[in-house]
Amino acid sequence: MAQIDTNKKGDGHRQRLREKFFQNGLAGFLDYEVVELLLTLNTPRRDCKESAKLLLNRFKTLQGVFEANPEELSRVKGVGPANIFGLKLIKEVADRYLQKKIIHQDVISNSRDLIDYLRHAIGQRTREVFAGIFLDAKNRVNGLEILFQGTLTMSAVYPREVLIKALEHRAASVIFAHNHPSGDFSPSPEDIAITRRLLFACRHVGITVHEHVITGNSGFYSFADNGYIAEFNREFEKNG
Repeated sequence: MAQIDTNKKGDGHRQRLREKFFQNGLAGFLDYEVVELLLTLNTPRRDCKESAKLLLNRFKTLQGVFEANPEELSRVKGVGPANIFGLKLIKEVADRYLQKKIIHQDVISNSRDLIDYLRHAIGQRTREVFAGIFLDAKNRVNGLEILFQGTLTMSAVYPREVLIKALEHRAASVIFAHNHPSGDFSPSPEDIAITRRLLFACRHVGITVHEHVITGNSGFYSFADNGYIAEFNREFEKNG
């Protein structure tokens, strides 16, 4: 009986995946197929479907695969250093692409690109991070930085450090953002207190706080839309 050349069979499958991508982009792709397609770039002549499914099974979502650290990825059968490099590279390239879309753009008038960037860059992280988006007098983005990492508390977020970064970027205004790894993006009392504290500190040196966004797996929470920014500004102006 003639033996099936499994290498040729695998080549045919990955070629079909690539043709499907060129025809319609990622429309119609399952998440494991997206991961499989990426794995094939650094895996010559081996079927990557099993490894792709194992990655999705272990890390639950496509975002989870991209956010997993190299050590965790290496524990998955069939995933080697070259595959890990490819997965981490594509995540960083996507972050850079979305960041470039908002640099020097007015994100107050058109906030969608900013929200897309924040959800992609920090929304899927397994640790809390707190970011500053620094704007010029025309509300164009001058810079973006992760300012703090770890669970947010009053003792962990330092207004002085925020102001130093804002002045370095010559910011006229700022937007704050952080993620909730739990996926629940409703604000905690600590989040509200931190927002008030930072707004007061910025107002004392003439820097406007436009917004604080909390992002999670499936959405975001806007302090401005929910009235907190206006309320804190009224309180600052009343108390001087």
